[in-house]
Amino acid sequence: MAFVDEAKFFVKAGDGGNGCVSFRREKYVPKGGPSGGDGGKGGSVYIQASNRLQSLIDFRYRSHFKAERGTNGQSKDMHGRNGNDCYMQVPVGSVIKDSETREVLAELMNDGETFLAAKGGGGGLGNAHFSSGSNRTPRFATKGRVGEELWLRIELKLIADIGLVGLPNAGKSTLLSRLSAANPKVASYPFTTLEPQLGVLQFRYEDPCIIADIPGLIEGAHDGAGLGHTFLRHIERTRILLHVIDVSSDDVQTDFKVIENELRSYREDLLDRTQFLVLNKTDIADPEKVNDAVTRFTGMGFQVALISGLTGEGIQHLKDLIEEKLEELRKLDRQEQERKDQEKAIPEVDSE
Repeated sequence: MAFVDEAKFFVKAGDGGNGCVSFRREKYVPKGGPSGGDGGKGGSVYIQASNRLQSLIDFRYRSHFKAERGTNGQSKDMHGRNGNDCYMQVPVGSVIKDSETREVLAELMNDGETFLAAKGGGGGLGNAHFSSGSNRTPRFATKGRVGEELWLRIELKLIADIGLVGLPNAGKSTLLSRLSAANPKVASYPFTTLEPQLGVLQFRYEDPCIIADIPGLIEGAHDGAGLGHTFLRHIERTRILLHVIDVSSDDVQTDFKVIENELRSYREDLLDRTQFLVLNKTDIADPEKVNDAVTRFTGMGFQVALISGLTGEGIQHLKDLIEEKLEELRKLDRQEQERKDQEKAIPEVDSE
């Protein structure tokens, strides 16, 4: 199935039904009176996040979403039926924007979270509402209001704990297959990965986490060069970045700076995330070059892991490093949540 992470679509809420003009004609009701019912409310369009979806592929086949119109009021004070709401399901991590202004309207981060995209129009009033002492036979009713309609844009940002970044052919897909049960395409040419790949990393003691493999970045990716610029948004929500470097390349330091500059140019705060430098292909690299790279990057304050994606050497050590760091981050999250819960539990004291 193709991976789609951006789409444009149209939403139209239902119009309200019109009010009715009618008068009573019962045999034993002298002088009758107005009996026109109200129109029903139009249905609204809701966007709901669901864990069951991983892509926006459905938007390739449908781009218009409309709720049902409310029915008109009828005689004998019968109100029209309300229109049915329209519920759209999108993957968790979707960002809803106005198509013209690009203003962010909602970010759906949790399963079941719902956003009202277009509100249905109210129903019109029947002539029974307008009866008065001076006008006992009103011969008018109001029309239903028009439901909201607009073009929206949806962008998917994968919610993953770990993001794999690096130059093309650095070995990210191989590493993903080693860390998880994912089976991405692996080949000896650049840009093997054409779309983000997800995998689940299982730990011995901690809860599992999700890994996202981002297509290879090249110099100028933040300006649209190569493939990775399209998917840079997917690492915005990751907590740990694994910067995979081919330690057997001619200039390891330059390879590192290319990716670092692209991350900084896209979003400078990405460099504040926890980063592990993963020096890959140690099985074919010059040992002296490997030792020199470890010394240099360690001196820069990075935590370095030596691995061989081909042979599996160092993979378990990398898993242990990730597990330890995730445990630390999750502990901080729990403490922060407990602090917020305690603040909510403290009753507000009236200063007066």
